[in-house]
Amino acid sequence: MQGDLHASASASSGRVIHHPARAKNVIFLHMVGGPSQMDTFDPKPALDKWDGRSLPEEVTRGQKFAFITGQARAIKSPYTFQPRGASGIVMSELFPNLATVADDLTVVRSMRTNEINHGSGELFFNTGHGRMGRPSFGAWASYGLGTENKDLPAFVVLKDGPPAAGTSVWSSGFLSSRHQGVEFRKGKQPILFIDSPENTSREERRDVVDAIKRLNGKAFERYRDPEIATRISQYELAFRMQSSVPDLVELDREPEHILRQYGLRDDRGKSSGSDFARNCLLARRMVERGVRFINIIYASWDHHSQLDNELKYNASVVDQPIAALIRDLKQRGLLDSTMVQWSSEFGRTPLGENRGGNKNATGRDHHPFCFSMLMAGGGFKGGHIYGKTDEIGWNVVEKPVHPNDLHATMLHCFGLDHEQLTYRFQGRDFRLTDVAGNVIKDWLA
Repeated sequence: MQGDLHASASASSGRVIHHPARAKNVIFLHMVGGPSQMDTFDPKPALDKWDGRSLPEEVTRGQKFAFITGQARAIKSPYTFQPRGASGIVMSELFPNLATVADDLTVVRSMRTNEINHGSGELFFNTGHGRMGRPSFGAWASYGLGTENKDLPAFVVLKDGPPAAGTSVWSSGFLSSRHQGVEFRKGKQPILFIDSPENTSREERRDVVDAIKRLNGKAFERYRDPEIATRISQYELAFRMQSSVPDLVELDREPEHILRQYGLRDDRGKSSGSDFARNCLLARRMVERGVRFINIIYASWDHHSQLDNELKYNASVVDQPIAALIRDLKQRGLLDSTMVQWSSEFGRTPLGENRGGNKNATGRDHHPFCFSMLMAGGGFKGGHIYGKTDEIGWNVVEKPVHPNDLHATMLHCFGLDHEQLTYRFQGRDFRLTDVAGNVIKDWLA
């Protein structure tokens, strides 16, 4: 980290920050595939008159598509939209639970990106660059701020469905591998081999870890390879996680009303709910324990066909748990210090996808020119709409936002200047926002 640093520091992590922080943690909800903005958070009633018709040639001329060919026809949204909360944010009927926390949300309708394909789009949104090899946002947060709990990783990944870009989405890139996201798997054993071998006591396990530490220490003295130092620290963390992780993932210890709130108990008190719901509750428990960055990945919103059925299903999976997460954090006094972010790599076209000359298109194609995003907590305004798209949801017409701007603003809430948080690699100072990015102060409360 370079530049003139602010004198204050996090007492628990010991890391220096550039200015007073608004937030300590982030829950980064990445919806793989690209939810349709005009069916969710950016209503476009003007599409009704274009339904089943080709858009004017001046709109589509020279545009790049992933799969659309020739004269595709527009598809109107089949969903109703209503103002929600005291702020009157207009949202789709697909999100009745999120509607109850509308006054805690900043809805950004003017996101745009450089990438039109899933893998590169996911990389851009998560690493600030469309190619592999760069550190992810969570890795930069770990590098810049460290952890508040020495018994858990600073950066955790909870996955329900695979991203197209794979593990590169939570990679440490050229940073030390200690900043890599740690994937927690489903079930009672989220990390493989977290338990000691059978008939091995904790004291015996401690002796083994100490012996390995001494051997690695000798190797470090000889080679001075920083990855050896990382290996030493990760062995120590793994040993401590043998005690901390089992308690962390024991969701049945939560009160009954909390389990019902997230949808993990039905009306008869029986277990229910999705892996996504469990991940949202687990994320709240991680925030309580000081995990810096929690990346929740849910796939897939890639609705090239059967848009109505599949969009309804995905919305039903995420709606209640996200609303419960925001409400739960707020009731515990944690929302003010926790950023909750919901987004994807891009949006969808107002045109129906007509690959193969299909005239009865039931889905939408990839669309990088505009899409929607939600933010809550962590210093962000509630009940706020930012940006505007044109009447059919094709382009941004007011206040465009790039992923680099989002990253710059979230780092700002962490107390970090995105231009100062750098790492020297191959003779150049790299940063999460590359050579771009502006802090959007209109988002901040």
